[in-house]
Amino acid sequence: MDQAEKLRQKVNQINSQNSGARVIAVTSGKGGVGKTSLSVNLAIQLKKQGKDVVIIDADFGLANVEVMLGIRPVYNLSDLIYNNKSVDDIITAGPEGIGFISGGSGVQDLVNLDKSNIKILISKLAKLDKLYDIVIIDTGAGIADSVLEFVLTSPEVIIVVTPEPTSITDAYSLLKAVNRKKEFVANDKSIKVVTNRVFDEKEGDEIFEKLSIVVSKFLNVNLEYLGYIVQGNEASKAVIEQNPVSISYANSTISRCISDISSRLIFKDSIVAEKNGIAKVFLDFIKTKRQK
Repeated sequence: MDQAEKLRQKVNQINSQNSGARVIAVTSGKGGVGKTSLSVNLAIQLKKQGKDVVIIDADFGLANVEVMLGIRPVYNLSDLIYNNKSVDDIITAGPEGIGFISGGSGVQDLVNLDKSNIKILISKLAKLDKLYDIVIIDTGAGIADSVLEFVLTSPEVIIVVTPEPTSITDAYSLLKAVNRKKEFVANDKSIKVVTNRVFDEKEGDEIFEKLSIVVSKFLNVNLEYLGYIVQGNEASKAVIEQNPVSISYANSTISRCISDISSRLIFKDSIVAEKNGIAKVFLDFIKTKRQK
C-alpha cells in the first residue's frame, strides 16, 4: 500500500465520521466574466439561506477575492503548510459571516510537499469539513494546469459565461481540455453553467443552449443550467466600493438573480451524489499534479 493510498484511507475515515463539506469550484474560460464576483456573492446568498460557507481563493497571485471584499488576510494557505498555523488562523472573517482563505503561493507549492507535510495539510484541512457546509473554490480563469486540476478534482463545478462570443468559445475550450484528461469521468462530475451580464432570462437561456448544443455534439460532458444574472450598473459600483453587490445593493435584480441561483444549489443539495469534502479534493489535486 503506497503513501497516497494510506492518505486516502485517512481522508475516508475522517469523512465517515463527518459527511464532509460540499465542494464547488467556480471557474471560467476567460478572465473578466464575473467569476470571482459570483463566488463571493453566491457565498453571501448561501449564508443568508442558512449555510455556513468558506471561499478558498485559488487564483494565486491575483488576490481577486480579497480585493473585492476590501479585506487583507493576515495568513494564507502557505502559513498552514509551512508556518504551523491552524485552519482557524488562516480563515479571514468576511461579510455576513462567510469565511475566506487566501491561497497565496500555497496552491503552487502543493506539488513540492513531502509525505509528512501532505499528511499534516490534509489533517488540518479536514477541519473545514466540520466547520462549513459548503466550500467554494474560486479558481483561476482559462486552461492553466491549476484550473484544470481543480475542475477535475472538485465534485461540482460552476462555469461562468457571458454573451461575448469569446467567453462562449473559451468556455468550450475549457470543457474540451477537461474532457481530454484521463482523470475525467463524466458521471462523477456535476458541471453547471451560469450566464452572467445578460439582458434578460431569454438571452441567458439562448447562451446556455449555444454552449450546450456544441458540447453535447463533440464532448462527453453533461451540462446543467443553473441560472442567469442580468447586466446592471450595481455590479461595477459594488466592485469600486469593495462591497459585494448582495450587500450594498441587496434589493437589486442582480442580487435576486444570485439568490435564485443559491436557492437552486441548496435544492440540489439533497441529490448531490457524494460529499467527499475539501480534504479529499486537495489530496486528489496533489496526486493529479504529481502525475504530470
